[in-house]
Amino acid sequence: ISLSGEDPLSPSNPAGRTPQRPLNHSRSFSVTSAFDFASNLFPLSTTAAGYTSIGAARNNGLDLVDGGNLEKHKSITYLNGLSLIVGLIIGSGIFSSPAQVTTNAGSPGASLVVWLVAGILAWTGAASYAELGGAIPLNGGAQVYLSKIFGDLFGFLFTWSSVFVLKPGSAAIVAIIFGEYIVRAFSPNSTSTDPLPNTTVSIIWINKGISLVAVTLVTLLNCISTKLATRTGDAFMFFKFFALLSIAITGLIVAVTNTTLTSFTPNQDWKTTSWFAGTNTNASNWAVALYAGLWAFDGWDNTNFVLGEFRNPGRDLPRVIHTAMPLVILSYLLATLSYTLVLPDKIIASSNTIAVTFGARVFGPIGSLVLALMVSGSCLGALNATAFTSGRLVYAAGKEGYLPAVFGTVGMPGSDPKPLRLRSNSNISSDSSFGSRLLAKMMVDDIFFTPITAVVFNSLLTALYILTGSFQTLITFCGVAGYSFYFLTVLGLIVLRIKEPYLERPYRTWISTPIIFCCVSLFLLSRGVFARPFQSIAVLVFVGAGVPVWWVWVRGKDGREGEGREWKFWRRWGRR
Repeated sequence: ISLSGEDPLSPSNPAGRTPQRPLNHSRSFSVTSAFDFASNLFPLSTTAAGYTSIGAARNNGLDLVDGGNLEKHKSITYLNGLSLIVGLIIGSGIFSSPAQVTTNAGSPGASLVVWLVAGILAWTGAASYAELGGAIPLNGGAQVYLSKIFGDLFGFLFTWSSVFVLKPGSAAIVAIIFGEYIVRAFSPNSTSTDPLPNTTVSIIWINKGISLVAVTLVTLLNCISTKLATRTGDAFMFFKFFALLSIAITGLIVAVTNTTLTSFTPNQDWKTTSWFAGTNTNASNWAVALYAGLWAFDGWDNTNFVLGEFRNPGRDLPRVIHTAMPLVILSYLLATLSYTLVLPDKIIASSNTIAVTFGARVFGPIGSLVLALMVSGSCLGALNATAFTSGRLVYAAGKEGYLPAVFGTVGMPGSDPKPLRLRSNSNISSDSSFGSRLLAKMMVDDIFFTPITAVVFNSLLTALYILTGSFQTLITFCGVAGYSFYFLTVLGLIVLRIKEPYLERPYRTWISTPIIFCCVSLFLLSRGVFARPFQSIAVLVFVGAGVPVWWVWVRGKDGREGEGREWKFWRRWGRR
């Protein structure tokens, strides 16, 4: 079987000879291109080891795939992408602790405004990434965008920070929260809404043990099958929306009927007091509230890490982002409204387990148990999505040469990367057992066709942070380093508009969108630096430590191999 139909330089590729893209290599592009594309300026090349053309249709008739490359095996659909971004954004934040927003905003109405503004600002970043993803439809996300726009050093520093701290550290935080809620749900004092006595050694290590089990479980899912992982993510997405919708409906019913299944009397202040009474007028408090809200929306960029595996990235990525963001914003607003209608402001401002408190006040002990399990399930879904996207980031770094090449491989370590014969649903008869048919539906086409080494490496780092990490330090690192790279990446979109005005963009956002996001990112960075100067300096030192590593590992390899690294189809910034 031939894969020439997927080759961007092949005349048989239908994407290369549309009316907008003639066969004679006459694609419109900037004469001052900083990228020095290949001869047909696609901007892809055959040396990219399987990167397909922008807009190329997926060949559903293939029985074989390139056994060593994920980008040839395009299996991610619109629904899968939607579940990834929703799964990553909705973790534990909205269920656990909107206290920071409520306390600093000062009033229920102001807190709702903060949630809305934070969601819209996160949406501007996601829309900017949608344009970048359409123009550069490859796995790796910001790693690819930074290296292609500003040079290899910036892409490597993002990889250095994300692979070794940002992604495994964030996953460790989610895993620890999962462990805490599982302990709460099944501990003898699970009916209590007070914080767990987690200062004892036994409780701490039980939490860590459960967290490690969760990490192991999602690692196995993501190693076995891409479809198993994405369809598990689909199920978790619906579960999360169901949980948030249940809280919203329950809150509205309690507000209308003014009754609960316990002796607790629902909050009446919203009926007699202005929703904006007590609103904080201090700009610093609003900054803290906005920062907390944006933290709860974080994760909107992760779908770009797996863009090379989308069946139709140019079409589906904008649809995913512009569906997920309003749904998440609406869900957050409804959940916050429900908390306000049922619980007094003092409880909301002081509780770090607001969903469990909500369930206990309305339904009693059974409500506390159910809500604790819901939050645990939400965290597990976020952990699964994080393992999926972070594994692809490590994989892309291995393919690019930023990490050892073993991390850029697919399948079992040491296995023969020959083309893999795929199974088909047609081979499963109607007489097969329900379990067999379900397993085939979940995993058909790609059993063990995953970046196993990359996924395991990310999981080992996550486990290390679970065992040893200081989570306050990790949160500061994620805030300062994360938004630094967000700023540079979205700034790169503006640079790309100027340097490559004729680059094909399946989706094009308003120019005000990246400008607004860059301004917000600088504001948040300045707040983080002034609030925690010493930890911010430590972040700067860690990121700066990646420069000599890049010089020895990447730059040194360039010097030894010269232009022999042909798979790097985009040259460094500034070369003509």
